[in-house]
Amino acid sequence: MSNDETQIRNILTAQAAALQAGDVKAMLSHYAPEVVSFTLAPPLRQQTDPHDPAPTERWIATFEAPPARTYTQVTVTAGAEVAFVTALTSLSATPKGSPEPFTLWHRTTIGLRKTNGQWLITHEHESVPFEMDGSFQASVNLKP
Repeated sequence: MSNDETQIRNILTAQAAALQAGDVKAMLSHYAPEVVSFTLAPPLRQQTDPHDPAPTERWIATFEAPPARTYTQVTVTAGAEVAFVTALTSLSATPKGSPEPFTLWHRTTIGLRKTNGQWLITHEHESVPFEMDGSFQASVNLKP
């Protein structure tokens, strides 16, 4: 494994740990100022400042405890200045007021750029497949 791949995988590990600890500022520290983000939540494209902790803090506050995120089947392709990651990702949490936790598996693609020797996330895309039978229901029960 190359040094770049190790650094990028360490970003994923650090982000997952920061989310579970509720440390939003640590999570956001891995994003470039010009990040483009397509998350699971509406709208189609996030238009917020990626370094403003308030939206993420509000989202985390909707759960009994901060969510847990796990990346699996991670593939890293890194060049000298640009890299991308594909992964299957699980998000597990218990919504406030809910007696039951959930685990949602989804697809993640992350683009990174190396700036001053540091990899930063410049693009993040999460998606859930949907049923192609005309119902267009999200396929939230899939597991790898």
